[in-house]
Amino acid sequence: MGQYRPPEWFTARARRLRNNPTDAESAIWYVLRENFPEERFRRQVPIRSFIVDFASHRSRIVIEIDGGQHGGKSDLERTALIEAEGYRVIRFWNNDALGNPERVATAIAGALHEHHPHPTLPHQGGGIHGDNSKWHG
Repeated sequence: MGQYRPPEWFTARARRLRNNPTDAESAIWYVLRENFPEERFRRQVPIRSFIVDFASHRSRIVIEIDGGQHGGKSDLERTALIEAEGYRVIRFWNNDALGNPERVATAIAGALHEHHPHPTLPHQGGGIHGDNSKWHG
C-alpha cells in the first residue's frame, strides 16, 4: 500500500497558509523550533482531509492554534479523525500562544513526555555483560 498523497490543490493551499501565518502560529513556530528541534515539527501539514497547524510525524503529535471560531462539534469530529490516524491532538487558544508561550512550551513538553515516557538513551557501554571490552558478539 502506497503512502497517501494529497491532491495538488490541497498542497498548494497548505503552502499558502505556511507563507502567511497568523501571529499566534508564528509565536508557536518559534517555541517549537527553539525548544523541540528533535521532534521535527512541520507547519500546515495535510492529514486526511485537514490541514493541521503543526505536526510531528516522529512523535505523532498535532498542535492546533485556535481562535474564537473554534471549539464546536466540528472540532471534536476533526480531532477524532486525526486521532484515528494515530496522532495526539493538543489545542491552544490564540491568546495563550501570544500571551504565555512559556506555558504552551511546558504543556507541549508534558504531552511529548506522556506520549513517549521512556525515551531511548544513548548507549553508555557495558550493558548486561558488564565490561563490553570482553563482548565481541
